[in-house]
Amino acid sequence: MAFRLIYTEGYVCRARKFIKKYPQIIGQYEKTLELLELNPYHPSLRLHSLQGKLSGLSSVSINMSYQIVLEMIIQDSDIILVNIGSHDRVYG
Repeated sequence: MAFRLIYTEGYVCRARKFIKKYPQIIGQYEKTLELLELNPYHPSLRLHSLQGKLSGLSSVSINMSYQIVLEMIIQDSDIILVNIGSHDRVYG
């Protein structure tokens, strides 16, 4: 079953800034998005639910330093992308 990624306006703005700041990981970022569409539960994404002020959201990893925070609406096969950034920026 394929999933559909939904890019919020805020996410698109943050993603552009993120890619501009870290162009060296664009390949990893694109691969992460492709895998997310195919199977958000793939072990290499390290999908996990968040707690505290981000409760109700989940996170996947681009690599060990950068994450994408997302909201998943599984019943519609939609994945809403909310934020992207370093661990400290996303969770801080």
